[in-house]
Amino acid sequence: MQRFTAAFASRPEDSRGRVFPEQDAGPRTPFARDRDRIIHCQAFRRLKHKTQVFVYHEGDHFRTRLTHTIEVAQVARSIARALGLDEDLAEALALAHDLGHTPFGHAGERELDLLMRPFGGFDHNAQSLRILTRLERRYAAFDGLNLTWETLEGLVKHNGPLVNREGDPAGRYRAHGLPEAILDYVADHDLELHSYASAEAQVAAISDDIAYNAHDIDDGLRAGLFGLIDLGDVPLAGAALGEVLRLYPDLEHDRAVHETVRRVMSAMITDVIQETGACAVRLKPVSVAAVRGMEEPLVRFGPEMGESNQKLQLFLNESMYRHEKIEEIMDRARRVVRALFDAYMNDPKLLPQNWQEGAHPDETARYARQVCDFIAGMTDRYALEQHKRLFDLDPLFR
Repeated sequence: MQRFTAAFASRPEDSRGRVFPEQDAGPRTPFARDRDRIIHCQAFRRLKHKTQVFVYHEGDHFRTRLTHTIEVAQVARSIARALGLDEDLAEALALAHDLGHTPFGHAGERELDLLMRPFGGFDHNAQSLRILTRLERRYAAFDGLNLTWETLEGLVKHNGPLVNREGDPAGRYRAHGLPEAILDYVADHDLELHSYASAEAQVAAISDDIAYNAHDIDDGLRAGLFGLIDLGDVPLAGAALGEVLRLYPDLEHDRAVHETVRRVMSAMITDVIQETGACAVRLKPVSVAAVRGMEEPLVRFGPEMGESNQKLQLFLNESMYRHEKIEEIMDRARRVVRALFDAYMNDPKLLPQNWQEGAHPDETARYARQVCDFIAGMTDRYALEQHKRLFDLDPLFR
């Protein structure tokens, strides 16, 4: 069956190319090649043992960064196909969006940002860019993966413009400014930080919201942080649960959970496709350049679904992310990150041999960034192993 292509879709034949020109890859488009490189890189494999919400030891069935990323990619590809967008680019961006995350999820990120504040701070989105353009060292001709302009642009801007038209930091960067990793990169390779990214990048961003909201319901129920009955008054989740119980009043608990979660996800995906299609008819973007030049995102929830999604996020924030069980583990995780950072900053010889090479402990800011890169790349398991090696302590489980 022939698929239609939207007028505002990214087209691989029109790609702005790579920093280091390469020959075509036969049947693969440039965006498909980007996707494949991301899947095969070391940072992607490390997502297997990085926290989504629960540290890896807490159970084999909870999401990790890797399983979450795969789920985001599946949602992104489905939405991109329905909207006539480039599926490979949407999938590549979904697969890359969490590469820069630290061990122990957002708790590790917040602690590393605090520790790095005197040296430019830490931002997982900027770290993803740093990984893909510098830290992955696999190819003879260049550092990083040498991805297309469109993939790098979408990675950096998938949540919207980073600066306003005057060049002032916007959104979450308004308070502390743009991360150095992004500023350093765009000084030589302009990613047009003032504009929106492609529709494919916007699809990847909203797919992230859909995946973690729906599946955190599943993980929260599985962990016993809240019960099915608690979903009754939560918009979207409550309606989905009500439908399941009406259709299957005697359904066992685990099946009821799955039926509820899949209805939540299906409702959000359907709403995005319908609302974005309606926006495209109303705003009439005739090219990907027109999408970048818009004053608002093209890919979005409808007003009612957007409000329901916010209320669902609020419920999860209060009932799951701030649950005393989660906060206790994450507090210990933050102490692990701090202890490792302090140890490596005080004694470079504690770093592995390959990380000692090229270290500049006499240049504090530069060395701190190297220590930061090392810790940010750790899995939960490796961070705990290094902590035990250095301090003979098991901080999370005793």
